[in-house]
Amino acid sequence: MAFQSDTSFVPIPPPGEDELPYDDGEPMESERHRKQMDLLIEALDLLWKERDDVYVGGNMAVYFSELQAKKNDFRGPDVFVVLDTVRRERKSWVVWQEDGRTPDVVIELLSESTEAVDRTDKMRIYAKLLRVPEYYLFDPFTGVLEAYALDLATMAYAPVAPGAGGDVASPRLHLGLGVRRGTYHGLEADWLRWLDPEGRVVPTGEEQARAAEEQARAAEEQARAAEEQARAAEEQARAADERARAAQHEATLLAARLAEYEQRFGKLPGGG
Repeated sequence: MAFQSDTSFVPIPPPGEDELPYDDGEPMESERHRKQMDLLIEALDLLWKERDDVYVGGNMAVYFSELQAKKNDFRGPDVFVVLDTVRRERKSWVVWQEDGRTPDVVIELLSESTEAVDRTDKMRIYAKLLRVPEYYLFDPFTGVLEAYALDLATMAYAPVAPGAGGDVASPRLHLGLGVRRGTYHGLEADWLRWLDPEGRVVPTGEEQARAAEEQARAAEEQARAAEEQARAAEEQARAADERARAAQHEATLLAARLAEYEQRFGKLPGGG
């Protein structure tokens, strides 16, 4: 008699990034919001282009529980950074597929339609469920930046006071965040920028290209100045040579006249 194996108790694996929705259908609030997100992600990607242990994402769903995944009731952070992971393309961040890794840093870009959620529901989820150590809020139109650090005792966020210039530190990333006036993709505004340990803005690709052009132009000007200096030195050397030849010619003429005089009239008194 043949028996069929009973597979009814075989656990069904939870869905992964290929099965879960990764687009919540909600576009960024404005052109400035979208460009601000792109700027923050681009600068970090370029800064860490040689690293393969970090992931920078934006406007991407972060799944932290199967129930939440089934309901698809959570919109992703505007910008987030995960350390000690593998740098690869992802459709969404699925915590149970990432060995339990959750974001180390989250940045939300405030708008009238999202601010209430960013300050309540998302803040609670980031603190109590995902335990994100650093949380930042930035309004692209007012230029106001807020920083929060996770208090492990209460599992809630405590405000972090900014520095004298309004900049804040990101201990997890060993970088800073500050608001700087500038132009990104043709739009001039007060942008939230990553800062290196010396307080310098971490450049975008456009800024790197512009800096390279300026360096090339400066090097060209230095080469041109050096060439002009070499030409001037050459002219000075030629003029000195001509003066030396003229002096030698005059000395030769004077010696010849002296010899002629002494031949005709004898040596001059005291001539030896």
